[in-house]
Amino acid sequence: MGNSDIRRLDREIRATTKKLEAVRRGEWWPLTSRERLAMTRAMASGARSIHRGRSTTGAEDRMDSIGSAAEMRLNAELTALHGERQRLITEAARDKAKKKSSGWF
Repeated sequence: MGNSDIRRLDREIRATTKKLEAVRRGEWWPLTSRERLAMTRAMASGARSIHRGRSTTGAEDRMDSIGSAAEMRLNAELTALHGERQRLITEAARDKAKKKSSGWF
């Protein structure tokens, strides 16, 4: 449990933060395949409503809810990564203190 694990977690945190920002901007690339499929279905449903001359409110609401669900998922992932990083830092500090206290002087 050294610096390499902390650096790996830092990379994952940066990547997840980028994904979260992208989802907030309305981009699709960070979505899972299931979320993309649901988004595509909602968009197709909206296009069908437009073609029939009806309101697209239902499709827009579905797309918004899919986007917020993805945002919540990424927020939870980010929180878990931060917690794991903090655990590793605490563990490394504890090991370092133990080494220092067990020395000759």
